[in-house]
Amino acid sequence: MASSSYIEKTPSREIQERAIPANSAYELDARRRAELAKVDKANFSWFHAKVCIVAGVGFFTDSYDIFVINIASTMLGYVYGKPNDGSSLPMLSMRSNLGLKIATPVGTLMGQLLFGWLADRLGRKKMYGVELMIMIVATVGQAICGEALAINIIGVLINMRELGFGVGGDYPLSAMISSEFASTKVRGRMMTTTFAFQGWGNFSAALVGFIITATYKSAILESSLSHLTAVDSMWRLLIGLGAVPGVFALYFRLTIPETPRFTMDIARNIDQATNDIQTVINGKKNQVEEYVFIQRIEIPKATWRDFREHFGKPENLKILFGTAYSWFALDIAVYGFGLNSTTIFKDIGFDTDTRSSVEAVYENLYGVCMGNLILSAAGLIPGFVVCFLLIDKWGRKPIQLVGFTMLAILFLIMGFGYDQLTATPSGIKTFVFLYCLANFFQNFGPNTTTFIIPGGVFPTRYRSTAHGISAASGKLGAIIAQILFNSLEFKTFLKITAFFILTGIGSTLLLPETMDKTLEELSNENQEGFVRGFINPMVLQS
Repeated sequence: MASSSYIEKTPSREIQERAIPANSAYELDARRRAELAKVDKANFSWFHAKVCIVAGVGFFTDSYDIFVINIASTMLGYVYGKPNDGSSLPMLSMRSNLGLKIATPVGTLMGQLLFGWLADRLGRKKMYGVELMIMIVATVGQAICGEALAINIIGVLINMRELGFGVGGDYPLSAMISSEFASTKVRGRMMTTTFAFQGWGNFSAALVGFIITATYKSAILESSLSHLTAVDSMWRLLIGLGAVPGVFALYFRLTIPETPRFTMDIARNIDQATNDIQTVINGKKNQVEEYVFIQRIEIPKATWRDFREHFGKPENLKILFGTAYSWFALDIAVYGFGLNSTTIFKDIGFDTDTRSSVEAVYENLYGVCMGNLILSAAGLIPGFVVCFLLIDKWGRKPIQLVGFTMLAILFLIMGFGYDQLTATPSGIKTFVFLYCLANFFQNFGPNTTTFIIPGGVFPTRYRSTAHGISAASGKLGAIIAQILFNSLEFKTFLKITAFFILTGIGSTLLLPETMDKTLEELSNENQEGFVRGFINPMVLQS
């Protein structure tokens, strides 16, 4: 067989070169742009809806797993904690509580970097589902873990939550799947729909906690403070149920096709990409003929040198910095408040019972779940809805600027007015209203747009990697937020959060508007002449 620059391996077919006149670079370049334009102009179809659902269910599972610890940590405290003094209920130590809440952001950060890079190297499809399997295993592991003489259950839980780095992998992968399959006119709404499942996951964690608490009410009241077996069953059930939606979504994740842009611009298989694009447009897989010519186009390839050259340009580096820092500043607020709302309610005296009795255990768990339901229903979910309605009309950048600005104002009011607001029952209600309003502007604002913008502003060969870097920067902010929250007074934490939010306004100004632009336009690379040539065409023969 004659030597060639590319050899396709398959167990059932032998590949041979054939003397076929190759298309010119100009023709291949024009063909690439024409095929990608079909994706950009495609009408919204059932296939697009399926992509949103499949990607969104993963985010639902992510959010449930991340924020359920807010409720589960209170339950764990009643079973494995100790009273702070003779009259208070048992609770986890500050060190244990911090470990549980910081473990997931640490694992998520690692997963975002690793899976973001792997998705650009091996493919979105190959990695999609792998991270979900890791999440499922880690979730079930938490629900069934125990302790022994040499093993502390809190330590086991912390390690199992770190294994949830599959949660981190879901960020860049779901962003790539929803972004690269979407047409230009609906890309914002598709990505918002995917990310909005985070709000429903948060809400469901509180709802499931509420239902479990109500179901176990009699068992709790029949227990004693030293034998809260019912509560031990409750937190295990609460965490373990988070694996259920992931199990249902796994099949669809493993069978979803590769994105045409990966096949075109990274695998460089223009014929396969063309076939896959027809799948997107028609909503069903096309039959491939027995003999398929494969032309590998010659385009910029991902290498460390090419990465340095691309992001070494100031106009590209500032975009990466803008997406990464904006996410960092935002997640100080999102995770500082989202993982500690139970503690915040207790600090402001909202709906808590300080008696040392099993009745107080039930009342507190009821109040914790109800408080989180209020926050989700009054702030998180409405924010996603409004963002969905306006994301492809206002644009991403204006919404992010409005969100950061309103959050800064709200945190400054809550921080500097904390003592006055929490001094009276009416003031506490006002504080809770402001807190819900902050949740609203998180999601009708940077919590959504920091996910969407990096899903479109980078070249295909680095899109997942750069999205992973941006998301990991956010989780670094989440880790810092947990440390600050456990070290400072709440009103001081509010003021510091306001400062970081204000700096997020500056980083947003570094970003381009991505609405109504194709992914190729946003890549900062000249698309005419992007295809420099070809690799020898091959033919598959039976």
